[in-house]
Order: sequence, then structure tokens, then C-alpha cells
Amino acid sequence: MARKLISRGHSVTLFAAGGSDPELGAQMLLPERLELSETARSDVGAMPVDWMQQHHAYLGLMLRLAESRDFDVIHNNSLHHLPLALSALLPVPMLTTLHTPPTPWLESAMTYAAPSSVFTAVSSATARAWADSVTASVIPNGIDTDVWHPGPGGNECVWTGRVVPEKAPHLAIDAARAAGRSITLAGPIMDRSYFEQQVQPRLGDDAVYVGHLRHRELVELVGSSAVAVVSSQWDEPYGLVAAEAMSCGTPVAAFPRGGLVEIVTEASGALAAESSVAALAAAITRAARRDRREVRQRAEGDLSLERMVDDYELLYAEMAMEPSTQPSASTR
Repeated sequence: MARKLISRGHSVTLFAAGGSDPELGAQMLLPERLELSETARSDVGAMPVDWMQQHHAYLGLMLRLAESRDFDVIHNNSLHHLPLALSALLPVPMLTTLHTPPTPWLESAMTYAAPSSVFTAVSSATARAWADSVTASVIPNGIDTDVWHPGPGGNECVWTGRVVPEKAPHLAIDAARAAGRSITLAGPIMDRSYFEQQVQPRLGDDAVYVGHLRHRELVELVGSSAVAVVSSQWDEPYGLVAAEAMSCGTPVAAFPRGGLVEIVTEASGALAAESSVAALAAAITRAARRDRREVRQRAEGDLSLERMVDDYELLYAEMAMEPSTQPSASTR
């Protein structure tokens, strides 16, 4: 998103963790690590070191932004509570995009958000989840349809994502087998115990785990597959893997959870009638019949990065024109 805004002539300052894409000129949230005293570290109420590092980084950033007059709009994509809690200190309006369901820390911070705060959610499902705390307009996520290019398709299913219980790749294996298709799984193992107990025993000639692939390899794998299976057992805030697959022309078979209901249409895949392996297997069979050109068109029209940035540009302009902000042609 930052790259696309820059290409459109905006001046963008990205605050992010160390190791972020150097081409974007990202400024580190915390140039130096927090060094707590021995007394502070031994306090009975001390939080884990990683938690304190994040707290320190966001605290420093927000205090810095409170003194800055360099920006027209601040767009908060973080999941941390401090940007919201301290937003009243900012001299310009802040837009917060809600990427997840409510968490206790963020719900608490909502109470202290600046009155001028603006909120968007990545799906209607996510907006509804936050409805008790805030009203958010919906700007769906967008994916780069140039990077996720059309592929030739194939005969096998594919599953991509974090290997964790809530993503349930073991159910994707079961459903693919029930549908009479092989499946390839790719993604980082985030829960080793789950992988060893539920996924590994199911692997075989018709179910292969290929590890955590590089981006180009992942695009080729998805594009050369017949159906992308999304077996989530939690309400996906959006469903990026589904949008990425569609951009490759690969139809999606998914459980009807969260934002997936908004992404997967009859033209681009099939939703399972219920949360069962048999229903997901039936969805795989239906999805495999979809026209790959129509699936790609769905991604280009509604799920693209271009569409998302168009929507945010309009919102930035509206926010920057508020009387309390400084008029300027740049958006940051």
C-alpha cells in the first residue's frame, strides 16, 4: 500500500519494525532497544521482555508524532493499543484500520480514542464484530494482482497459511481426500505440537507439506492448482489467502466463516454448506468447475490493491480537509 501511494505522488513515511522493506525507507519504531534496570526487571508485575519492547516502541512513536507538524493524515494499521489510546495528543486526524476481531487491549483503548478518530474495517464481518465499540466503514483488503498473476491451473488442491489449529489444515487434507484429489500444503509451522499431532500423521502420497515457501514459489504453486482450500475454524477477519488464490485464477472452496463469506462467490469458488469435512469436499468439487478467467476477473475488479488504494485516497482527502487540519497536497 505504501509503495502504491508513493507511485501516485504521495509523500509517505512508514513507521515499522526493523528489517522491513528497505525500498520503502521505513523508519524503525524503536532505533534502540529498551534496557530496563535490574530492579524493574525483577518487579513482580513485570511484563515479558517482548511486550515491553513493543510498548516502548509505540510509546516513543506516539510522543514523537504528537510534536510533529509534518503529516496531514496518520494511518494506523497496528494491532497495538497505544496509538489509539494516545490519539488525542495528535495534531492531525488518525485513521485506524481494524484488521482483527476485538481484543481486550484495543477495546480498552477505544474508550480514549480522539473524537476525530476515523475507523475502517477490512470486511463487514470485522465491522460487525467491533459494532459494540465503534462504527467502522468497510474498505476490504486488496492484493497486488500483478504479483499474484494468473496460473495454468492443475488437478491438485492447495492449502496455504500459518499451520495452526484455527486454520485447520488437517481438515483441508481430509476434505481433499474425500473429494478424490491430492493436496499440497505450504506455510510456516507456528504450532509444532498441532502439526505433529494432527497434520503430520495425515501426510502421504496424496497430501504433501512443502514448507514455508518464498513468495515467487508460493504464487507458482497456487496458480498451478485446481482449487485453493480454506479450512479456517475461526471467523476470518478478511481472508487474504482466498483473494490471493483468486488473483491467480484459482477458485476457492471454503468454510463460511467471517469475511470469507464476502470474498468467495459462486463465480469465484464455493462455500461449504456447513462446517463439516463432507460439506467442504462437496465445495471443492463445485469450485473446480469454475471458469478461471472469471475467478481472475473477480480479483481484478473487487479485490485488488488498486481498488483498495482508490478507496483510501478518497478517505484521506476527506480527513485532510477537516477544518482542524492543515491544507496540503500530500498524504502521509
